[in-house]
Amino acid sequence: MFLKPARIATALALGAAMVFPATASWAASLEEIKQRGLIRIAVANEIPYGYVDMSGEAKGAGPDVARQVMKQLGIDKIEWITTSFSSLIPGLRANHFDMVAAEMAILPERCKQVLFSEPNTSYGEGLLVAKGNPNDLHSYQDFVDSDHKVAIMAGADQLDMLQALGVPENRMVTISNNADAISTVSTGRAAAYAATSLTVSELAKQGKGVEPAANFTDPVINGEPVRSWGAFTFSMDSQELRDAVSEELAKFKQTEEWKNILATYGFSETDAAESTSRTSEQLCAG
Repeated sequence: MFLKPARIATALALGAAMVFPATASWAASLEEIKQRGLIRIAVANEIPYGYVDMSGEAKGAGPDVARQVMKQLGIDKIEWITTSFSSLIPGLRANHFDMVAAEMAILPERCKQVLFSEPNTSYGEGLLVAKGNPNDLHSYQDFVDSDHKVAIMAGADQLDMLQALGVPENRMVTISNNADAISTVSTGRAAAYAATSLTVSELAKQGKGVEPAANFTDPVINGEPVRSWGAFTFSMDSQELRDAVSEELAKFKQTEEWKNILATYGFSETDAAESTSRTSEQLCAG
C-alpha cells in the first residue's frame, strides 16, 4: 500500500537554509538532554506544520504539541532551529539538532534513515492553481495525459505520488521551497503546485492571483487514497528519546488541548481522528 505524504517545506523565508553533511554523529541521550535542560528542535518554516514567526516564536502543530510534550518530560527550554525541509534528515544524522517538529510524513524510505514517533497529525493533498483555475485542474492525475506542468518542492514526497501515477518527469518543475510556489504558479512557469491541502490553503492566503483547486480529488495509488501521517523525527540512535516522546504524546492526544491545537491550525476533525488510524510501525512497513 502506498502511504504518502507531505510535508513540504518553507512558507516563510526566515533565516538562511542550512546544509548538513550526511555523516552521522552520536546523538544526546534523553538523560543528557534533561541534564543540560535544553532540547534542540528543528522546523522547516512551513505553515501550519512548524515555523518561526516574525517575532521569533515557534508555532504550528508540531511546535505547539512538542512544547507540551517536552513540558511533560521535564524539559523546559527549547532551542528552535529553522532549515529547509530537505536538510531536516541530514541535520538529524549530523546531530545538529535532537528532534524535528515539522510534521514530516512517515514513509518507508525515510524510516531507513530516521526514527519516527507515533503520528501526531494526518492530512490530505491539494493543488495551488491560478485564480479561476483556467486549466481546470482538480487532481494529480490531470497531469498524466496533459501538457500542463506541475511544481513540487525538492525533498517532498509529492514526487513519489506523481511518479506512481505516471506523470512524466518533463512535466514536473522542482522548486526549493514553498515560498516560491506562488510566483511559480502565478507567472505560469507551472500550471499548479502539488502539496498538502493545509500548505495549499496557507499559500493561497498569502499570494494574489492563486487559489486552492476546488473539488480536489486525492490521488489513489495501488487502490488506496493517499493520506499523510505526520510525526516527530529523530536520529537512529535516539530510540530512548523517541519512545519517551511517543509515550507522552499518546497521553496528550487524549486531551481537548491537543484537539484545539490542531483545530487552530486548520486540521479537521477527520484529520484528528485519522491520526490514530495508523501506527508508525505500520506506516514504515508501507
